[in-house]
Amino acid sequence: MRLSRCRATLPGPLAVSNLLISALVLLQIVANAAAQEPVGATSPEKYSVRWSCDPADTNKIAVEVIGLSAATIQELQPSEWNPAQWQEVLAVYAGQGDVIADIGLPPMLGAYRVASRVLRFEPQFPLEPGVSYRAIFHPARLPRDGGKGGDPIMAVFKAPARQSNRTTVVTHVYPSSDLLPENLLKFYVHFSAPMSRGHIYDYLHLRDDAGKEVEIPFLEIDEELWNPAMTRLTLFIDPGRIKRGVQPLEEVGPALQAGKRYTLVIDQAWKDGAGSPLKEAFQKPFKVGPPDRDPPDPARWHVQLPKSETRIPLTIEFSEPMDRALAERVIRVTNDSGEVVEGKAGLEDQERRWNFVPNAAWHTGHYQIRVQTTIEDLAGNNIGKPFDVDLFESVQRQVTNSTVSLHFEVR
Repeated sequence: MRLSRCRATLPGPLAVSNLLISALVLLQIVANAAAQEPVGATSPEKYSVRWSCDPADTNKIAVEVIGLSAATIQELQPSEWNPAQWQEVLAVYAGQGDVIADIGLPPMLGAYRVASRVLRFEPQFPLEPGVSYRAIFHPARLPRDGGKGGDPIMAVFKAPARQSNRTTVVTHVYPSSDLLPENLLKFYVHFSAPMSRGHIYDYLHLRDDAGKEVEIPFLEIDEELWNPAMTRLTLFIDPGRIKRGVQPLEEVGPALQAGKRYTLVIDQAWKDGAGSPLKEAFQKPFKVGPPDRDPPDPARWHVQLPKSETRIPLTIEFSEPMDRALAERVIRVTNDSGEVVEGKAGLEDQERRWNFVPNAAWHTGHYQIRVQTTIEDLAGNNIGKPFDVDLFESVQRQVTNSTVSLHFEVR
């Protein structure tokens, strides 16, 4: 079996490091190639399956099938097959270390192409360090295979494990208060470095004061709610266990119950974007108070005014803790001409106080604090509308993007 060599020639001080990485990948491919055997023994010399790395990027590993006939190549090149059809011929699987579990795994997603008499599969996502992968090629399912046919051929590859460097930690979990409403809507989990995507709910737990796990408390969705930098995760409590009158709340009960204590637990095994587990586990203990079903009321907010020709912060004291991410985004300050005053906003005192420091000194005159009505408290209540309303009504109101204004004067 022929194997392509992985070479990396990079100028500067990173050259040695990248060459070592290339050598490790090559040695791993050679070692796996020595161990791989075809499933069946029908004409194995006519086709071969190999794992190949991109010389320009040793992190990009692909699977190649060589030995295709000219007629097969001619038919495959203009093919408009869908992924399921390609997977009938060549499928790649990620092993989980459990033979029984591996049987039911779906093939990996990726791109198929044919060039220079080679069928090539490129995974959609980089291979996970330390994970074993297997490529299975079915010659008999090729169109016009020239009568070669034959049994399936399997090639196994184990991605080299990265050296563990556990430096990533959970930096904050919001709300930061240790007293939260029974109908809390979401947590924000902040990390010190980018995290990996996928299977996040395996590492997140909500436990009561006896250590018992709360059954499926979170809204588990495939589209994980990360910020672009992959350093902040939005974690929703299942709304079905918050809204009154819906089946999950009536049959299972709320995820959180007033008067009880709970702990949000984040496992150390969760891997960051570099493939290393967290430096340490994280726990946020808190007590649950009564449900909050009253919308935020700006009339109850207290505004502390700055002085002219200073950069003293403009401050809003909320009547209750607010959703941190939304409050930082949906509150703006404008001058008497309607222009936005540029500056930096932030929340303090367990999200009960909003501070705004302008980039330039305040000038004497009239200003407005403009607040979008989509701002939320910890229970997801908006200005003028509690969370316990029809979902479609809530969406329609958000589309209008209405605001309320608080007027003030700087002297």
